[in-house]
Amino acid sequence: MTYMNRFNQSDEGRRDELIRIIEHSVEKLTLAELEALYYDMTTKSYIND
Repeated sequence: MTYMNRFNQSDEGRRDELIRIIEHSVEKLTLAELEALYYDMTTKSYIND
C-alpha cells in the first residue's frame, strides 16, 4: 500500500492495517521483550487483567 492511500482509507480500514502490522511485529519478540511490553501496557492500563 502506498503512503498516500493511508489518508484515503476509512478509519476501520486503517485500524485493521495497524492491527496486522502490530501482530506481525509482536510475533517476532522474545519472551523477555513480550514480558516488558506486557508490563508497560499493564502499568499504562492498556491491558486490564
